Amino acid sequence: MTLPPPVLESDQPDDAVIGRALKWSLAVMATFAVAIAVLLWVLQPKAPAVAAKPQAVTLPETRTLPQLAIPKIPFVDITVTAGIQFVHHAGATGDKLLPETMGSGVACFDFDNDQDADLLFINSRSWPWDPAPKQPPTLALYQNDGQAHFTDVTADVGLDVSLYGMGVAVADYDHDGDCDIFVTAVGANHLFRNDNGRFVDVTSEAGVAGAETEWSTSASWFDYDRDGDLDLFVANYVKWSREGDLAQDFRLVGLGRAYGPPFAFQGTYPYLYRNEGNGKFTEVAEQAGLHIQNPATDVPMAKSLGVLVHDLDQDGWLDLVVANDTVQNFLFHNQQNGTFTEMGAASGVAFDSAGNARGAMGIDAAYFRNDAALGIAIGNFSNEMTALYVANGPSLQFTDDAIPTGLGPPSRLDLKFGVIFADFDLDGRPDLAAANGHLEEEIHQVQSSQHYAQPPHLFWNCGPEQTTEFVLLDQTSVGPDLLKPMVGRGLATADFDGDGDLDLVLTANRGSPRLLRNDQALSHHWLRIHCVDPQLPEAIGTVVEVDSGGRTLRQVVSPVRGYLSQSEFPLTFGLGPSTEVTEVRFLWPDGTRQTLDSLPVDQLHQITKATDQLP
Repeated sequence: MTLPPPVLESDQPDDAVIGRALKWSLAVMATFAVAIAVLLWVLQPKAPAVAAKPQAVTLPETRTLPQLAIPKIPFVDITVTAGIQFVHHAGATGDKLLPETMGSGVACFDFDNDQDADLLFINSRSWPWDPAPKQPPTLALYQNDGQAHFTDVTADVGLDVSLYGMGVAVADYDHDGDCDIFVTAVGANHLFRNDNGRFVDVTSEAGVAGAETEWSTSASWFDYDRDGDLDLFVANYVKWSREGDLAQDFRLVGLGRAYGPPFAFQGTYPYLYRNEGNGKFTEVAEQAGLHIQNPATDVPMAKSLGVLVHDLDQDGWLDLVVANDTVQNFLFHNQQNGTFTEMGAASGVAFDSAGNARGAMGIDAAYFRNDAALGIAIGNFSNEMTALYVANGPSLQFTDDAIPTGLGPPSRLDLKFGVIFADFDLDGRPDLAAANGHLEEEIHQVQSSQHYAQPPHLFWNCGPEQTTEFVLLDQTSVGPDLLKPMVGRGLATADFDGDGDLDLVLTANRGSPRLLRNDQALSHHWLRIHCVDPQLPEAIGTVVEVDSGGRTLRQVVSPVRGYLSQSEFPLTFGLGPSTEVTEVRFLWPDGTRQTLDSLPVDQLHQITKATDQLP
């Protein structure tokens, strides 16, 4: 404590000085008084504390959660008995070149117009610098007899072609009444025109081969400019070469060479081929706004593996969502003038919730709540959850609801490639299946939680009124065949045996595919609709709404789904116990609206656009 200076007799203080001295004295005295009072309070004996009377606590009422009745959806592996003998060949001889571990896809489509789904498996081949096998691996087309018995007709139809194939997109691009085939590859892509059940390679005359130096992955036919013919989007992965791959010393610790990560390779640009209507195409990706560069380096950004075609904001024009590996996903919004604006970050689909890019592979979308909410699922790398970007209504604003819906945490560990929505139990809600499998055969030796072969996933959609919307099903629900580990890549759905429910086919890298027959016996009803548009082949982009049992079910004709793969064109609507469809509405790609009062259930209906109805 600092005292004021003493006042000397020789000083002649004025009134201000005397006043200041008096204030200091009073302050000192007050400080001593407070200190003495505190000391006396501390030293005085304390009275015993009186215990407060206990108060009655009203606990919140325990809420009884509904017990979920998990359905039985057994899948039976019929690959061998169905006659499927295909084995994927990747040309791997130990160099561990990245393309060897990424393929391949499958297409379910009716190539012979007999109203059932046939199967086309995409194959790769030996590298040109390695000794050629006596019988080079080729594509494989299996013809369905309508009861899921298949015959290999590859050579008969002219598809015994050897290429380093990856993915597939099928549609009637020349509008002659049968489905043509576009196959993506490492190197030149291929277009096979269907001429009455035989396929002719018309790649060169159509102008869709692309560059020999590119590596194409997923592709989709769609009419982006609404001129009445089908255009073609082709995703490209990374700038890859054997020399560039081998020059980098990719290794698993203690185990030798490994497959390289995509961030070690430069990105690239996609293709957009505009259909000129005369069997020829013009590549217009740059003019259309699809060349996206890294703003920091000015090099191509895209490392694309999956593509989704959907009219996201319901403005009548088809948009694109592109799943990119280790860089941000893209959302290309159709500007209705032949161009697109990239707005993945602005829309919320580019990154995870922390702002990080993920290893995105396959992609699909569905109105999974039977309302206006659209969900976009993207399969991501191991230790990254499957994404579920949700927009409410015709919005371009998405949030990742993977965690609150229950989809995210159980999906995190495995390496997801293809993902696909389908109503496997026909209860009226789309479920989600995923093909899983790692890149490295020896991964378990360096990461104990990882395995090369991994079981597929099937998430049952139990509805938004439940505490979790998606439940990962186990063997008691789906049987042992679906969950056998495999090096899964592509997947697709179709009703191969004509019984009304959706079967599943999965491809394996360097292995045999798995054809799984859906043997659910839940007594649920269904409705299958095949849309036919005389003006636009395959009616891609048509929106179909079905009113049944007090619900409105909505699907879109968009067959390229999953990863490198394509499902059948007909739409399957599960109706649950409802035996009546009260109304079906169609929004055709040109804006024409069509309404049917009712349709009989448990049947496949081919619906042709009514040309006398105005948009």
